Amino acid sequence: MDVVLDFLGTFFFAISGSLLAARRGFDIVGSVLLGALTGLGGGVVRDLILGVTPTAFSQPIHLAAPVAAAALVFFLDPAVERMPHTLLVFDAAGLGLFCTTGAVKALQLGMNPVAAALLGVATGVGGGLLRDVVANRDPQLFDPDDIYAVPAMLGAASITVAWLTGWYSPAVVVAVGTLVFTLRLVSLRFGWRVPRAVARRRDDRRA
Repeated sequence: MDVVLDFLGTFFFAISGSLLAARRGFDIVGSVLLGALTGLGGGVVRDLILGVTPTAFSQPIHLAAPVAAAALVFFLDPAVERMPHTLLVFDAAGLGLFCTTGAVKALQLGMNPVAAALLGVATGVGGGLLRDVVANRDPQLFDPDDIYAVPAMLGAASITVAWLTGWYSPAVVVAVGTLVFTLRLVSLRFGWRVPRAVARRRDDRRA
């Protein structure tokens, strides 16, 4: 079940990367590479921190996800372009799965709960951050009008609590991932945001 969820998370994130590549006018190779960076980047960072062989290389089936994502975008791009929020939907789906499976893998390898939750967040947001930086786009992670990391934090924390209390199961992973996905889309719909780093902007103080 873990392999299936990891593959789906990789595929969803890879779709978002390939969609961004299409909007940037990249060729098919660039689409595959940006999709791979998005889908595999967060997991590779997590596994390197954990000191294990990255899942992308220990289970090569995951390498098929970016190829499939790039092919899907290549053939269906006219259709998906008519849905302007498609990239955000797939990104939210990947975020929901990876923040949970990332935390679970860290817990399985004996990490303490705080570290496991943080690695879950890193797994969830890492691929999207790399995607945006490579594509020369302002990262969603640092957008003051977005709560990108907050749903991932809640998801990673929730699955960690479920693990510690004995409530963990694949069904709980799916439920928490769905909750993160829903919260992410609802936050975009209603423009939710967290407070800025300062109470007021400098320009406001001068007024």
